[in-house]
Formats: sequence, structure tokens, C-alpha cells
Amino acid sequence: MDDFRPGRRRFLAAASAGLAGVVAGCSEPSTSGPIEGSSSHEIDRGNLADGSTFTDIYEAVIDSVTQVRVFGVSDPNSDSVGRGQGSGFLVDENHVVTNAHVVAGGEETDLQYINGDWTTTELVGTDTHSDLAVLETDHVPDSATPLTLADQRPVVGQQVLAIGNPYGLEGSMSEGIVSGVDRTLDAPEREFSFPNVVQTDAGVNPGNSGGPLVDLNGNVVGIVNAAGGENIGFAISAALMQRVVPSLIADGEYNHSFMGITFMTVDRLVAEANDLPEATGVIVDSVRSGQPAAGTLHESTRTTTRGGAPIPVGGDVILELNGEPVPDRHAFSTYLALETSPGDTLSLTLWRDGRETTAEMVLGER
Repeated sequence: MDDFRPGRRRFLAAASAGLAGVVAGCSEPSTSGPIEGSSSHEIDRGNLADGSTFTDIYEAVIDSVTQVRVFGVSDPNSDSVGRGQGSGFLVDENHVVTNAHVVAGGEETDLQYINGDWTTTELVGTDTHSDLAVLETDHVPDSATPLTLADQRPVVGQQVLAIGNPYGLEGSMSEGIVSGVDRTLDAPEREFSFPNVVQTDAGVNPGNSGGPLVDLNGNVVGIVNAAGGENIGFAISAALMQRVVPSLIADGEYNHSFMGITFMTVDRLVAEANDLPEATGVIVDSVRSGQPAAGTLHESTRTTTRGGAPIPVGGDVILELNGEPVPDRHAFSTYLALETSPGDTLSLTLWRDGRETTAEMVLGER
């Protein structure tokens, strides 16, 4: 894990209180051509305003952020083949990380740095379960250095900045705060959710996907991957990136832990329908035959309706994983994603048939 963090960014002495945070958006097919002319990053410094702490952070990070152009992508609005666009950033001397959905289906991918340099790339690995992809670049400017992932997990209210290329507008920055942590993000037509997602209140636009969400020291808190609505954006956490990206670089893939169950948070309605002593944990709705949980966990025996919603009844309620409480599906998914690997033996604390009990199972892989 430490090998993925090759040297921290220089300390930004001006970064202090009184600022705000952000995140960005998603890619979409584009018919616009490459940006022409000199970059705004090259404007004569003698005729610029003083700026702010945000400016200091921007200057420390922007050389390492790239625009991503993906060629050969099918345009969902027509039968033609178009170009996808997004953002990315340097994670070591010759690798750039972006979202898997940015490069999905593309035939070729080019990058443009803020100084105007273009380069071709080779896709070395993707992981759709974390929406991460790694590109090997053919050229890195001397001014571009790898960004460092934040050591500490973000907290609600933390000030952050998102840097990327909304609508192909290179070198854009927005600001805001972390407005939620440990989210589980569902995506259309996906069997699995993204775990340990960071929520932010910054505006999210097409083309920001894959760009960094950074703290006020210029360290990466997450990689922007989706918009959820007005003033809600999401980013794959640095903690998950630290597990996935080194494996993508080394092996081209990453293996996620797998139990083979469907489950839901035990809220008040679920607790009442199952005569549970309190509303906490996750209830097992179904167990897939032949999967790791089969023979260890009990699935629900029937379904009832409360408040107009279907409620599973009779299944095991998982209260703890390896002694760590998992009060809801977000905590459950985060623990599996960040603390376990396929082949690990997992100790479970359960509520079954009116009493607390324990069980063990060996995790599989998706």
C-alpha cells in the first residue's frame, strides 16, 4: 500500500481555516476537438491578481491533473461513434488514474496536461466494482509530479477542492465541503454498489469524472465519479484507491471480497417485523447457492409489507464483522471493502432465532 504513495506533495503553508470543499462529474461523448492554443496556466504572472489559498493549492496540484479523451466510444444519443471525455491525475512516474466508466468501451485514450502537452496511453487495468482505471502514459511533463493520497479518512465538514475538466474546460476548480462519508453508491444496471464513497456538495458536471478531490494540503481525498442530484456529488475514497490501484498497476485487476448474499439495513420497520431488540445491523435477505455464505448464514423465510415497502422476515441479522459493529449497509460494505480480502476467515456476530450467536466463513471473490 505504501508503494502507491511515492512522495507527498510539498506542504502548503497558506492552507488554513476559512475555506470550503468540492467534487466533480461524469464523462459523456463529445464531438469537440482538442483544445487549441496556449494554456491559461501559462499567462504572464506579472499581471495576475494575488489569488487565495485556493490558488496556492491549485498551483501545487494542477500540473498533475490531465484531461482524458477517449476515442471510439459509442454515442448513446445516436448511432455514431464519438469521443468520451473526463479527467485523471498522476499517481506515480508514469501512471494516471481515472474512472473505469470514463474509458469503458474506448479504442484509444489520449491525455492532455495543463501545459498543453498531449500524450498517448495504454490501459493497464480496470475495476468496475470500484470504478477505477489506470493508464500508462507515454509522456509526463517535468512539472508534473505524482499526487499523494490522504492518510486520514475525510470527515463531514472538511474543506475540499475538486480539480478537473467539466465539459472539456481544462484546469477548472470548484470548492465545497465533505457532506457525507461511508456512503454506498448504487449505479444503474449494476449488481454491486460502490463502497466507502465520499459525498460532497460541489457542482458536478460531465467531464469532471476521474479528477481528484483534494484537501487543503493538496492530498487526494477521493476520485470524483458521479453526480447524485443538485449540490450532491460523489467520489471513490482514497482508502479504497490505496487497495485497488496498486493491484491494477501490477496485475491489471483487483479481487474484491464476496459473501454471496443480498441484505438490507435493519431500520425500525425491519426491527418491528422481525421482533428484534433494536434497529441495528443488516438482515440477510437471500443466500446464493454454492457461494461462501451458503450453509453458514440463514436467509429470510418470507416477506411482509410495512409502510408500503417489502420487508424480509426470518433471516440472520449480522451485527458485527470480526468484532467491529456494522450498524447499517454502508458500514457493512465499507468494512468488507477496506478490511478484508478473498480467502480471509470472517467472524460474524449474528442475531438468529431470538438470540445472539456467532459463525465463521471464508470469503470468496467476485
